[in-house]
Amino acid sequence: MRAYIYHRYGPPDVLRLEERSKPVPIAGEVLIRVRAASVNPYDWHCLRGDPFLVRLVAGLAKPNDPRLGADLCGEVEAVGPGVTQFKPGDAVFGMGKGAYADYACAPAFQLGLKPAGTSFEQSAAVPIAGLTALQALRRAGLAQDAASGRSLLSNVLINGGSGGVGTFAVQIAKAFGAHVTAVCSTRNVEMVRGLGADRVIDYAKEDFTRTADGYDVIVDNVANRGLLACRHILKPNGSYVVTGTSARRWVILRVMVQGLAQVVLSLSGSRKFHSMLAKANTADLSILADLMAAGKLTPVIDRRYPFAELPEAIRYVETGHARAKVVVTL
Repeated sequence: MRAYIYHRYGPPDVLRLEERSKPVPIAGEVLIRVRAASVNPYDWHCLRGDPFLVRLVAGLAKPNDPRLGADLCGEVEAVGPGVTQFKPGDAVFGMGKGAYADYACAPAFQLGLKPAGTSFEQSAAVPIAGLTALQALRRAGLAQDAASGRSLLSNVLINGGSGGVGTFAVQIAKAFGAHVTAVCSTRNVEMVRGLGADRVIDYAKEDFTRTADGYDVIVDNVANRGLLACRHILKPNGSYVVTGTSARRWVILRVMVQGLAQVVLSLSGSRKFHSMLAKANTADLSILADLMAAGKLTPVIDRRYPFAELPEAIRYVETGHARAKVVVTL
């Protein structure tokens, strides 16, 4: 089978398309014939070994595991011992190591059935970004009242509403009945408004931290404003959740300082501050699949690349100018 491999850290040019043996699923795993995969900042961080913390986990001098890619969608080829929820022929989406290949193995608990009526490309765009958005909103306390179906928290602000996580967060918050304000650049205002945002703030014209509005929830996907400034517009008992940062340099220092500040601010009042990373699980993938099948959640795909152009796809995402998601088709 074909698989993209990186034997050393570096730019997308270090990727090599090689012939590899088809993997064999072990207990609890599923072998997937990959039909589409999506590109995330996670991929180029792994590829470059940047920030350095990545190398402490993945290998100091070179990657211990040369495979790349996580988000995928395809068809089950085989299942390992103990897997009963999927069978050969099922169309699935989720997360698995080495998604940039004709075949990849993934733990069954990190997969869900592909939503009816969606393409492989659309479903491949969902896992990391969609799970991050869903779990960030849940961490902030956003949930539906069982009786009314309305959100228990009414005002939500999404900073970075045009990115991969942001486009999902806007739609999920709306599906839960919240009033959504999204922050994005001028060129993305109409796109984000089309996703259902009740109000869109163009950051080139207005600083969202200086608005008079108060928010129950702030989901911050870029972390380009100070925590104290965000606290100023957060209602008592409100929650701020950061999912990422726009800073390319000093990422670790920034995360450490933010983490300490979040603890201090959370302990000093009723407002809560959180950081989070998505955790793949079938239950949450099923929630996203149901929202997609109901027409309440539509992945926004900026560009599609053929498999042969994966390095270009990663290079484009690395620029930081991609709108929503970028997918690779096999």
